[in-house]
Amino acid sequence: MTEHGPAIPVLALLRQQSWLSPAFPTGGYSYSHGLEWAVEAGDVRDRRSLVDWLEADLRHGSGRNEAIFFGEAWRCAVEEDRPRLLNLAERAAVLRGTSELALESSQQGTACLATLRRVWPDSTLDWLAEALSGRGLPPALAVVLGVRSARAGLPVRLALAAFLQAYLSSQVNAGVRLVPLGQTDGQLAIAELERAVLLTAAEAERTALDDLGSAAFRVDLSSMAHEAQYTRLFRS
Repeated sequence: MTEHGPAIPVLALLRQQSWLSPAFPTGGYSYSHGLEWAVEAGDVRDRRSLVDWLEADLRHGSGRNEAIFFGEAWRCAVEEDRPRLLNLAERAAVLRGTSELALESSQQGTACLATLRRVWPDSTLDWLAEALSGRGLPPALAVVLGVRSARAGLPVRLALAAFLQAYLSSQVNAGVRLVPLGQTDGQLAIAELERAVLLTAAEAERTALDDLGSAAFRVDLSSMAHEAQYTRLFRS
């Protein structure tokens, strides 16, 4: 252990808390990931149904795919495999079920990448930004954060779990506003989803791009229906 050894993980953890904070300017608060239509349709109507909906997405849908993207980006950054990282980033940019889910990922990814490059500069992110720009592709949030977490020295299990917790917390907050639910119910929902977060993070450590896929079809249907929803608070 070097004299700086203990300080590096603590500083990395401190930074990741900033990157995943609602104060970080990604605009995540403006997206519901199709949840707004699910509430309108009656699929989500209380805390129990909200937890069921989000757990299904995390374990079997787009949340699982985001975990795979994040984990693979982390490994590419650690191994300094830029060709594989670019291939991953290209797939993450296009593998979206609906136009609104694509906007949700690209808008947040673009904002996150710009802020990280300005406040916490990193040569790998600079290279990735230029490579994607040259191909006319937007960055995906999971890939950007996976790379930066690896470059900061965060262990993949810790970084993945924190990323997925933030992913779910944003949707829980949307559910609190939409159902509506009380703040305590929102925190209970987050607590009830902890096991799903840990399981998904652990699985994403040993999965690869060939494992991408979704069985949470209702989430995609809700996102499509949301595009034409008459009254909307959220962009997805």
